[in-house]
This record gives sequence, structure tokens and C-alpha cells, in this order.
Amino acid sequence: MTVFMYVVARDFGFAPNPFHGYCTLATCKPVVRRMATNDDWVIGMGGQKLDAVGRCIFAMQVTETLTFNEYWASELFLDKKPVRNGSRRMMLGDNIYNREDNGEWRQLDSHHSRPDGTPDADNIKTDTGTNRVLISDRYFYFGDQAPEVPKALLEAMGYQNLRGHRVFKGDECRELINWLLEGYPNQMNQIIGDPFQFKRSAARYSVRGDKIIP
Repeated sequence: MTVFMYVVARDFGFAPNPFHGYCTLATCKPVVRRMATNDDWVIGMGGQKLDAVGRCIFAMQVTETLTFNEYWASELFLDKKPVRNGSRRMMLGDNIYNREDNGEWRQLDSHHSRPDGTPDADNIKTDTGTNRVLISDRYFYFGDQAPEVPKALLEAMGYQNLRGHRVFKGDECRELINWLLEGYPNQMNQIIGDPFQFKRSAARYSVRGDKIIP
């Protein structure tokens, strides 16, 4: 078992997307999406931008991986396709990519599109840098109710809130996983709190300049 941990800079409910019965990571974090395999855990920690340092926003154990086209075509994930004039949950759907026969990527009108709904080439390049979607039906999503991880536990792991992601193996991360499984046994596969930025669901994000566009 490997645990990938990173600081969640933005928490809209898009990456990860915890809605409709599955927690999915289909955009952003291309290196994590490339490296994580079944049974590994991906854990998102709060950072300064969300005023949530040391708090666990989500934790998902990878139970399946799909290509973008497989994700796009699956009937299980039709509700993950965004509807920008729908509910907040529908607006933030992450099932936004499929590759056409000519090799071009199609991007749906979504959180990662331009304000007018047209494709954002910079986001497409980043997101499709890894043609892989991580899927979990064994996850915790705490959102704005994110609990604080015991400092002693993080210190023992050597975890720090830094840019990029951290990788922990076996015994290095066992206590953290036990803290989740034993401390929150009745909260698995539930949305405990809204995403920190859920009320801004209509906003767009562009990797160019790392900016949120109202």
C-alpha cells in the first residue's frame, strides 16, 4: 500500500469530485493519477489558502482506474458529466474529456473551461498529461468539516505542507490510515461537509496564472 498526500489548494467539489456515489480524481494532479494503483490511498490535506492547515479534506482508496474515454462512456458515471445550468453538484462534474478518433481532446463546458464555455487549452494539456482517472467507492470526504490530523502522527511520518505531493509506503502511513478507519467508521462513502468553495460553483479555474475566474 502506498499513500499519496498533497495540499488541496482549491476545494470546489471538482478535483476530487465526491458526488454520485464515487469519489473521483479525473483532473489536475497528473503525476498522482499516473502513479496511484488499486488499493493505494490518495489523501488531500488543507492548506493556508483554505485556512485548513493540518486538516484532512478527503481520503480515497483507489478501487478502479479508467482512461478518459472509458470514464466518458461508462453508464456509472453519466451523472459526473457537468451541467453548467444545473445544481451545484451537476455544475462541478469532472467527466469532461474524451479523445476523438483524430486524436483531438474534447472538453465539455465545465469548471476547467473558459468563462464562455469554450475549451481551455492550458487545462486540457495539464489534465490529459495522464490519461487516467482514479475512482474510489471506499472514501472519506469531509470538506469544510475536515478534522485535524493529530500533529504527532504527521510528525512521525515526516509530512509537511509543501508544494507537490508526498509518497509514503507501508508502515510509514499505517497509523494514518488506522486513524481514519477507526476514528470515522460510520462516515465512509459519505459527504460530511460541503466543499470549502462550493458556493462559488459557477467559477472557472485556469492553470495559466493559477487563477480562479468568477
